[in-house]
Amino acid sequence: VVTGAHAPLWRELVRFWTVSFPVVAYRSWRWWLGTAVVFMAVVFALAFWVGGNPEVHTAIGTPSEIDQLVNHDFASYYSDNRAGSFARQVWVNTSWVAAQCIGFAILLGLPIPYLLFQNAANLGVIAGLMFAANKGDLFLGLILPHGLLELTAVFLAGAVGMRLGWMVIAPGDRPRGQVLAEQGRAVVAVAVGLAAVLLVSGLVEAMVTPSPLPTAVRIGIGVPAEVAFLTYVIYFGRKAVRAGETGDVEDAPDVVP
Repeated sequence: VVTGAHAPLWRELVRFWTVSFPVVAYRSWRWWLGTAVVFMAVVFALAFWVGGNPEVHTAIGTPSEIDQLVNHDFASYYSDNRAGSFARQVWVNTSWVAAQCIGFAILLGLPIPYLLFQNAANLGVIAGLMFAANKGDLFLGLILPHGLLELTAVFLAGAVGMRLGWMVIAPGDRPRGQVLAEQGRAVVAVAVGLAAVLLVSGLVEAMVTPSPLPTAVRIGIGVPAEVAFLTYVIYFGRKAVRAGETGDVEDAPDVVP
C-alpha cells in the first residue's frame, strides 16, 4: 500500500528473499567484514585485559557481585524464563539493536560505532570475568550456539547503516537525495530481513542454548545455522549483483526520499 506496488504479493515476497535482502547484504560485505573484525578485536582486547588483571575487577563490581555473575547469573539468564517468553524477549531486544543501527544511518551513521562498542564492551568484560574464574568453557558453550548468528546479524545491521551514512557523505556523481532514496529503501529491506534472522537466533537461544544437550551438540546446531545464512547471502546476493540489482524496490518511480 505504501509503495504503490501492483505485483502479486507472492511475487514480491519471493523477490524480497531472493533479491532485495541478500543483494544489499552482499554489496555491503566489506563494511560487514570490517565491522565484525573491529567488534571482535574490542571483545578480545577487553577480555584479555579484564581476565589478566584482577585489580580491574574491583572497578567492575564487588567480589560477591562478580561471584554471583560468574557462578549463577550468567548461566541462569538462559534458563530462568520459559522458552517462549524468553525467545520473544531476546528477539525484541536484538531486533531493536539492529533497528537502531539501521535507523542511525539518517544521522550519517555516526552513533553506530558507539552503539556497537557498548555491546562489544559488555561481551568482552563478561568473557574476561568468566575466563578469569575458569568458566571459559561454560561461557563459550552458552554463547556460541546462538551468538554466531546473532552477532552476524548485528554486524550486518551496523554495516549497512554506516555504509548508507557514508554514501550520503560521498554520493559520487549523483544528488545526495537520490542516493538516500534509493539506498534507504534498500536498507529497509535489511531491517525486515534481519527481523526474521534474529527470530531464528532467538529460538536457538531460548531452546537450544539452555538445553541439557552436550555442548558439542548445541554448538553443532548453531554453526550450521550460521553457515546456512552466509551461504544464502553469498549465493543469492552474488546472483542479484550480476543481474544489476541494487536492492531498491522494483520499478521505483521516485528519486527523492
